[in-house]
Amino acid sequence: MKLLANNKKAYHDYFIEEKYEAGLSLLGSEVKSIKKGKVSIKESFISDRKGEMFIYGMHVTPYSQAYDKDIDPTRTRRLLLHKKEINKLIGKKTQAGYTVVPLKIYERDGLVKLELALAKGKKQYDKRESIKAKDDKRKMDRALKNY
Repeated sequence: MKLLANNKKAYHDYFIEEKYEAGLSLLGSEVKSIKKGKVSIKESFISDRKGEMFIYGMHVTPYSQAYDKDIDPTRTRRLLLHKKEINKLIGKKTQAGYTVVPLKIYERDGLVKLELALAKGKKQYDKRESIKAKDDKRKMDRALKNY
């Protein structure tokens, strides 16, 4: 598994409940560009439309040697999930506070995959608590290392 893009901010802003793996409906030049690591999912989000899941705002830099260079870098791309998973995500998403967020894009067995999660938004005090816990863990690790 080769990590191509990561969304660290999702772990800061949300409580991750369930993770799913999805394929992406891409063009050939987009696959080449993504495998080179020219992709960003920091501003992207996932939503449903007519019983299908789509990722919006994922930026894929156009491949430099592609014949078709006029592809929109932030076009909407369809996610390839099983119908049961889609129905479960849509059902949970309608509950208050839940959303679907992209976590990372990686290459597995030559295929580009997206890890997405069903997440619940954190309040400001939750974010401060998680930062404090991370700092405490870092201090303890340093103290143990020096000891």
